[in-house]
Amino acid sequence: MKRKARILLVDDDASLLKLLGLRLRSEGFEVATATSGAEALEWLEQERPDLVLSDLKMDGMDGLALFDRIQRQHVGLPVVIMTAHGSITDAVSATRAGVFGFLTKPIDKEALRRTINEALAVSLPAFDDGWQHDVLTRSPAMTGVLEQARRIAPLDISVLITGPAGAGKELMARTLHQASPRRDHPFMVLNCGALTEPLLESELFGHVKGAFEGAVSDHAGALVTAAGGTLLLDEVDELPPRLQGRLLGALEQQEVRPRGGNLSIQTDVRVLSATSRDMVAAMEQGRFREDLFYRLNVVNLALPALKERPEDIPLLARHFLEQIRQRQSTPVTGFAPDALALLASAHWPGNVRQLRNLVEQAVAMASAPVIGAQLVEGLLSGSDEQFPSFNEARAEFERMYLNKVLRMTDGNVTQAAALAGRNRTDFYKLLSRHGIEAGTFKRKEE
Repeated sequence: MKRKARILLVDDDASLLKLLGLRLRSEGFEVATATSGAEALEWLEQERPDLVLSDLKMDGMDGLALFDRIQRQHVGLPVVIMTAHGSITDAVSATRAGVFGFLTKPIDKEALRRTINEALAVSLPAFDDGWQHDVLTRSPAMTGVLEQARRIAPLDISVLITGPAGAGKELMARTLHQASPRRDHPFMVLNCGALTEPLLESELFGHVKGAFEGAVSDHAGALVTAAGGTLLLDEVDELPPRLQGRLLGALEQQEVRPRGGNLSIQTDVRVLSATSRDMVAAMEQGRFREDLFYRLNVVNLALPALKERPEDIPLLARHFLEQIRQRQSTPVTGFAPDALALLASAHWPGNVRQLRNLVEQAVAMASAPVIGAQLVEGLLSGSDEQFPSFNEARAEFERMYLNKVLRMTDGNVTQAAALAGRNRTDFYKLLSRHGIEAGTFKRKEE
């Protein structure tokens, strides 16, 4: 069964607040109340309703000022304004600002029901709420991102998902797919930073038999294999320049020509992209095509770091523990309250991925059914030495390698590029990516 729709009712008239609250509850809604705009904002920091129904004329913060704050802090949350001082001017200013509806007191019962139902038709998903069940959150910041995701999921547009490493970008992409009309078709992930350029080209666009040495049969690329579904290009900033042009053409023409082939294949796939890097800087440095960026970034979903959603840390820790208990036999059943408090106050540079790894370590090392604060404190003290991901390790190797060849050549970029087997242009791009200045390696004259 679908849950009841949640309405936040805001009015500084206590008697009307009580009366209207009773009416809405009798209609089958869950209702929370606030007697001022400030109280409503405090409530919104803890919960997210499906609709806000607010009086216009209130002491302190009026209804339009409240709407303005909601619009900036809780994107996509519909607001309906009520007033006993209704006028065409008020209605026009409210609707131009983006208020969903405008009701004049005394509130007509049918007008109220119609306006609420119209607002909820936009606010609530048309299908079961289970589309987001994998994204566990109590955080208003993350809830706001989910609301954006729910609104854009049914639209067949490209989405760029940004956020720090380990924040859950692939999970958000899967959630978008699950909430879209394509949810019964394939969902595929292609990591653009984990493959060489020739292999990435074949995996993305496909190849025909004999296209290159080792191509013993035709191979359909992800743009064809994921037809009807969704393709996530992870670490899209690592896509080589030549393939950026090919991808742009494929997206605009909705057809793919396999490597070595003469015929193009029609494709129907929604492309999502993810990155933890600054794509605007990549464009300015010439590492990423501007036209492709705007083609992929029709909408941007920016995921918050785990430190920006501390209320989710105990929730996620218990969830990861339960996942471990389902996979393996373990006597560990939970966390001590002070252990959860330590987790919630810790610094998490590796975000959700780091938290999951620490929970796995804690379960493996626990000598009692309940994970205590001492064990968590010990694991946290060594968390700065966490095992790096493949891409983190590769980036560190690149930095060390570039520094070494520049030291060997006294900062001579031409010689360093030759030693590294790269052309000068590519070598300069590598230096720029890692923020390395060749001039600092030049030998100073005595």
